[in-house]
Amino acid sequence: MEIKNKLLAKAFIIGLTLVVVISIFGIATMSRKQVILQGQIEANEIRISGKLPGRVDTFWVAEGEMVSKGDTLVGINSPEARAKLQQASALKDVAAFQNEKVDEGTRMQIIRTAEELWNKSKSDLQLAATTYQRIRNLYADSVVSTQQFDETEALYKAAVAAERAAHQEYLLAKDGAQKQDKESARAMVDAAQGSVNEVESVLRDAWLTAPMNGEIATIYVKQGELVGTGTPIMNLVVMDDCYVVLNVREDYLSFFTMGQAFVGKVPALGSEEMVFKVNYISPLGSFATWKSTENSSSYDMRTFEVHALPLQESCDLRPGMSVLVSLQQ
Repeated sequence: MEIKNKLLAKAFIIGLTLVVVISIFGIATMSRKQVILQGQIEANEIRISGKLPGRVDTFWVAEGEMVSKGDTLVGINSPEARAKLQQASALKDVAAFQNEKVDEGTRMQIIRTAEELWNKSKSDLQLAATTYQRIRNLYADSVVSTQQFDETEALYKAAVAAERAAHQEYLLAKDGAQKQDKESARAMVDAAQGSVNEVESVLRDAWLTAPMNGEIATIYVKQGELVGTGTPIMNLVVMDDCYVVLNVREDYLSFFTMGQAFVGKVPALGSEEMVFKVNYISPLGSFATWKSTENSSSYDMRTFEVHALPLQESCDLRPGMSVLVSLQQ
């Protein structure tokens, strides 16, 4: 009977010890809270646009297609720009011929040519002034747009400047070619060449190319539509430049210091674990502040936007994928 009592006592002590150990372990485990933050994969996007206004003529790519740097994406047809190039080239030739004549000395033909050019510029100025007055009246009545009014005003001012320049050329021809006249003629050639170069630079945007490797995400316009200067035509996503964006409350910010690495799971890739490195931290606006409900024991907490780059390459990462990050407190 005494032996049996001893065994019961030992069993009771062992059971009690196990209960105490399990309770301590459970309390310790429950005190460690696990927080899961959900972020999203994003990538840099480039909006493809050009300087040439015109009509979309040809697409060489489609949405979802991968392109390489330098690949032709879209062609724009602009007969007006080509006409301006012809006009600028013709004016350059005129300036070059004028320069040659000035170098050869004043002749009657030179004077007559300068006078004809002046008469032409006066006619152009008269037409530009009439058009400007009409457009200004229509603009006052809100019939035409501000853009059209500004373009007409610019053409009128250009016509005024051209008429003055032609007049001066005529006076120079009458007075004879002096040193200053020759320098002015050469400057006119340089100015005309600059106009040609300007139009040619705009025309080079008739074929827009990919600035980087990436994927065509969205095409905003249709074939045959008109586009203006700087109008976005399509969106290029740089797939090699993916990163994760997390909105982190400031009491969790200690887990995301600059240069720190952390592990995240990507559900879209079968919960594959990837290592990311923090490279950007910035506070969000007041709209993202967590308001305190107990002023005596808590405080308002800001939210920070955290960017992190993947440390290993993954061809399957795409913008929009979720990234889950577990934090152990």
